[in-house]
Amino acid sequence: MAKEKGRKLIAQNKKARHDYLIIDTYEAGMVLTGTEVKSLRQGRASLADGFVQLDGHEAWLHNVHVPEYSQGTWTNHSARRKRKLLLHRAEIEKLESKSQETGHTIVPLALYFKDGRAKVEIALAKGKKEYDKRQTLREKQDRREAERAMSAVRRKQRA
Repeated sequence: MAKEKGRKLIAQNKKARHDYLIIDTYEAGMVLTGTEVKSLRQGRASLADGFVQLDGHEAWLHNVHVPEYSQGTWTNHSARRKRKLLLHRAEIEKLESKSQETGHTIVPLALYFKDGRAKVEIALAKGKKEYDKRQTLREKQDRREAERAMSAVRRKQRA
């Protein structure tokens, strides 16, 4: 069997980038059962309500929805079980100290296969206020309008 190469995205948490200011990102492996891996290979998962909790020098991923495998039998997994994350001790200690600060949390950003292994990208994040979210949307819209105007000028110059 040929070894998989590259990165295949399964699920992404776009709302997290909107709701939180991303401070630092980490890549972590996950401890999964066989039916979870098969379900993920079908491209089915949701990170919408997910969060990471640190417990006794271990990182746990909570509320990530990996639906039951359709061909699974009694060995099937529960859809929202907590999953252990595989991080280096130094990374866990750094996350632990930073997440103690007020307003900081750890959220999953993406779930993907990297060279055949399931990985999750987690981020140390700080919650945005409502006016920060509006400001971010306004900046994005202004950038888009400026790019449209510049491309229209380029089109006129070519003609």
